Amino acid sequence: MAAKIVIVGSFNMDLTTYMERLPRPGETVHGRRFVTGPGGKGSNQAVAAARLGADVTFVGRVGTDSFGDTALRTWQAEGIDTRYVVRDPGNATGVAPIFVEDSGENAIVVALGANLALSPADVDAARAAIADADVLVVQLEIDLNTVAHALRVAKEQGVRTILNPAPAAHLPESTLALADYLTPNETELETLYGPVSTDLRQFVKFAGQTLVMTAGARGALWATQTDSGEVPAYKVDVVDTTGAGDAFNGGLAVALAEGRALTDAIAFANATAAMCVTRPGTAPSMPQRAEVEALMMQQA
Repeated sequence: MAAKIVIVGSFNMDLTTYMERLPRPGETVHGRRFVTGPGGKGSNQAVAAARLGADVTFVGRVGTDSFGDTALRTWQAEGIDTRYVVRDPGNATGVAPIFVEDSGENAIVVALGANLALSPADVDAARAAIADADVLVVQLEIDLNTVAHALRVAKEQGVRTILNPAPAAHLPESTLALADYLTPNETELETLYGPVSTDLRQFVKFAGQTLVMTAGARGALWATQTDSGEVPAYKVDVVDTTGAGDAFNGGLAVALAEGRALTDAIAFANATAAMCVTRPGTAPSMPQRAEVEALMMQQA
């Protein structure tokens, strides 16, 4: 039976410009190519999980504009359940202008629009789907009170929770305590707890919680209160790092929902992220399961 994942989060329309290098302050540079495509951390994670074979339900808000139409078409094409997506007449769909240089590095500006109107009541409307899920995933491109509420509802139902604290933000301990799995990158972990040291166990503040820190080309580091380790990345030719964290979180959610052990789940997530960065874009770059499994076999 397919893993059941509920993702409470954001959709943004990505407006991506590719260029030789990013501009310095006050400088104008020429872009080589401009493309639009579906993005947003929550939506990217939902697409990733769906392409990996999960049964995915998305809880979010988009505007009544053309970008909102694109969001719904994107999810429906991937087989994602959109019953709990609200069309918001008072707020525009979120947008994310993205600038990608030839090295693969990127800079992003996000205008969240309707995402910030996603409310605890919207989450409550999806309680039945959350109760039926194996894993709930949330990120921080929506109202932080709604983030906490979604985690709380899932915990009340005995559903495992993944909190991807991205983009970086300060969160109250009461919210962090609701995460079974906390999945920051190094910058996001530093925002939560201060300078990052080699022993990640000190950042696991709550019993039963697992910290998984993504570390780019290094792979991912994990810790519980009593143990820690590192799972190496897969070697690929990098084209565009945008969306890698979302691919990782989608992969981790699916692997955990399927009952994989922690290090095996992280390896699967690493492979999902590795395949993502070999092509441009965010949601469109999320890999199919067969690609992920082929990479893992090739570099086993």
